[in-house]
Amino acid sequence: MINDTTSNQHTKTKKNRLTQYILLAMLLGGLLGAFIHHYLDSKSALQFSTYIKILATIFIRLVQMIIAPLVLTTLIVGIAKLGDIKSVGRIGGRALAWFFSASLISLVIGLLWVNFLKPGVGVNLSNTDVASATELTENTQVFSVQHFVEHIIPKSVFEAMASNEILQIVIFAIFFGLAAASIGDNAKPVINALDRFSHIILKMVNYVMKFAPIGVFGAIAGVFAVKDVSELMLTYTKFFSSFLVGIGSLWVVLLLIGYVFLRSQIKHLLQRIVSPLVIAFGTTSSEAVFPKLTEELERYGIKDRIVSFMLPLGYSFNLDGSMMYMTFASIFIAQVYGVDLDTGTQLTMLIVLMLTSKGIAGVPRASLVVVAATCGMFNIPIEGIALILPIDHFCDMFRSATNVLGNSIATAVVGKWEAKHHLHS
Repeated sequence: MINDTTSNQHTKTKKNRLTQYILLAMLLGGLLGAFIHHYLDSKSALQFSTYIKILATIFIRLVQMIIAPLVLTTLIVGIAKLGDIKSVGRIGGRALAWFFSASLISLVIGLLWVNFLKPGVGVNLSNTDVASATELTENTQVFSVQHFVEHIIPKSVFEAMASNEILQIVIFAIFFGLAAASIGDNAKPVINALDRFSHIILKMVNYVMKFAPIGVFGAIAGVFAVKDVSELMLTYTKFFSSFLVGIGSLWVVLLLIGYVFLRSQIKHLLQRIVSPLVIAFGTTSSEAVFPKLTEELERYGIKDRIVSFMLPLGYSFNLDGSMMYMTFASIFIAQVYGVDLDTGTQLTMLIVLMLTSKGIAGVPRASLVVVAATCGMFNIPIEGIALILPIDHFCDMFRSATNVLGNSIATAVVGKWEAKHHLHS
């Protein structure tokens, strides 16, 4: 027992140390970036930004290297351990009901605040870099119904793993896991092998996470080197402050819902996920903390089979911060261009965003691509994306952290429901 306590204290100290190193890296990165921006010409600063961001790229690529095998193995093992199709259906049903409710709440919060605060009214359209939005607007045709289906259903599991298509991997893993569960004892050697494989991958996570502070340092320094933060904040105060009100409201709602279901355990959950939240905030990637979050939620006390089932689904269906931003940004652009959207049109926009946003977790700057696609559908000028591009990185920090919070609470609540179910049955 004493050994267990000592081990837990040692793990907690290491976790706190990692969080401290990441926060320090953010501060040093910001200072270095601001110094470079101030004292070097724009060409040299851009060159510095390009090179220093390689540190962030290395970290994110190391994490991406782990995600596909981790999702595949843990989800298959999780489903096989759940046992029958009835259990999978029960947990899956609860998960999807939670995800769609959370998505709807997030979209509505964005809708309410952008209509109440009207950040786009009276915005100056001069000095917007329309050229930088071209790449995003060219990608909007990807979100047709045909491409949407192709994006979800895998043609090949190897192709899905090679391109880190999380939702496609989830679909394959569900079929494989259900088939393995139905075979019973004959599938046990395969499931045991995959279980051991997933533990090796989780051990790799510990090694990769040691690089997190360096990755965060590179990401922050790279952005601050090329962006004049004081000028940005002056120009975008209305948009960014309104967005923060929306995200703040969403955090309050998520934490209140979490408290209703988890009571005092919500505090313990938040203590566990501090490190993943900070990494997601610093790297602007909720995907970058997927393996670390898996580990922390299991340590919090959720059964590994629940975590390995819920998190991959959550990363495909439950991006609360991104959902709130999508309605907010789409209607902001409409306000800037004076496009009047009645209540019916805005509600239709909610449904469109609810569908087109599913399974976009692995797409770079996915929220902006979906916003561009939505603007195109509702005759809002797509080039309005150029307005929010300069501030998007800072919004993305808050979006990514919110996505992590939403998925953590969802997994913890479903884990508690399942524990109660087994207690009563």
